Amino acid sequence: MESVPQGGAWRNLNRAAETVWMRMATFHDIDGGGVTAPLGFLAGTASCGIKKPDSPKLDLMILHTPHPTVAAATFTSNRVQAAPVRVSREHLAAGDIRAVIVNSGNANACNGPQGMEDAREMTALAAEALGLTPSQVFVCSTGVIGKPMPMDRLRAKIAEASQLGEDPLAPAQAIMTSDTVPKYRAVSVTLPDGQSVSIGAMTKGAGMICPNMATMLCFVTTDAAIEKECLEALTRRAVDHSFNRITIDGDMSTNDTVLVLANGQANNPPITTDSPAAEVFYEALFEVMLSLAKAMIRDAEKATRFIELEVCGAATEEDAHTVAKAVANSVLVKCMWNGGQPYWGRIMHAIGYAGVAVEEERIAIDFNDVPAARQGTSAGTSVERMREETDRPEHQVRIDLGLGEASVTVYTSDISENFVEFNLLD
Repeated sequence: MESVPQGGAWRNLNRAAETVWMRMATFHDIDGGGVTAPLGFLAGTASCGIKKPDSPKLDLMILHTPHPTVAAATFTSNRVQAAPVRVSREHLAAGDIRAVIVNSGNANACNGPQGMEDAREMTALAAEALGLTPSQVFVCSTGVIGKPMPMDRLRAKIAEASQLGEDPLAPAQAIMTSDTVPKYRAVSVTLPDGQSVSIGAMTKGAGMICPNMATMLCFVTTDAAIEKECLEALTRRAVDHSFNRITIDGDMSTNDTVLVLANGQANNPPITTDSPAAEVFYEALFEVMLSLAKAMIRDAEKATRFIELEVCGAATEEDAHTVAKAVANSVLVKCMWNGGQPYWGRIMHAIGYAGVAVEEERIAIDFNDVPAARQGTSAGTSVERMREETDRPEHQVRIDLGLGEASVTVYTSDISENFVEFNLLD
């Protein structure tokens, strides 16, 4: 799990076209914590053999709180959307989500009317086991597209998955597909009035990752009392600066979902949009999401490098993001990173075709803090010196367009020769 700095540090965040400095909230990690760390949340798991009938792999998870909730969610912007995404959108609009049922191994995408029936049945099965109505249950699936859900295997394990407990590891394992490690975290944050609330989260994702929600599922729980409008705004903002700032292979899934559930069991005065507590809560929520987003990049399918790519000096944040995506998704640039090469010319060519107005003679490129290019030409640094930086497992690339004050940071990876073989389906 990712570690983060404790309270008292200062962090730069990009919001709209301006750079905002915020004082980080006082919070600390809850050892071994995940989605069950906040008060009133429990989870259960089961092995259904969804992908392979004889597999012992955990592939079904149910998360539950018996208390009324405020919920916020973001979904894939892919125009082909899986049945669980469609059903969850409907249930989110109804409000008071108290459970989530998730399976891995099958995306339940592109399955036509039967896929919708199966997604609705999953919510009904979980609701019956937990004493809820189907509209109080969120449903998510992840895995292979275009294969019917093996509902008979899933039905047989609902009772087992509804045996709930506080273990944070098994639920994070149950939602994994090509992930090699479970990704989960929890923090306790102190609000301005001195009251503490907890935030827990888990995510999955290691491939088919591109900004605008990546191929990922993320579930966030909190025992904070917070107004719905406030939670929705903070969730959108945190997602935009974390999960929408990562890319591995430039592909976007049909199933991406981030869900945040707040059950109010900390009994704090409800957090409102204009209250000081909103910024404090946001800082902790953002740090949790960002650390998990980075963990997804570090677990990228057969990748060997973690790259922090900053584009600054842009006329607008949109321009900065467009250039960052072009560079981060360039296959040639990714190959360069894989070899630990400092060939900055490949970065320059990606900047040029990004579709943003740039002036070549203003562009500067650094590897960590080592100059690679200045005013659109070589900075004169030796290849050997630059390679000392680019051959590291993790390093930063900074592109200064020299046109304005806007900046964006994107997190990405290289691509290896093993990526293609890894992604061949059985």
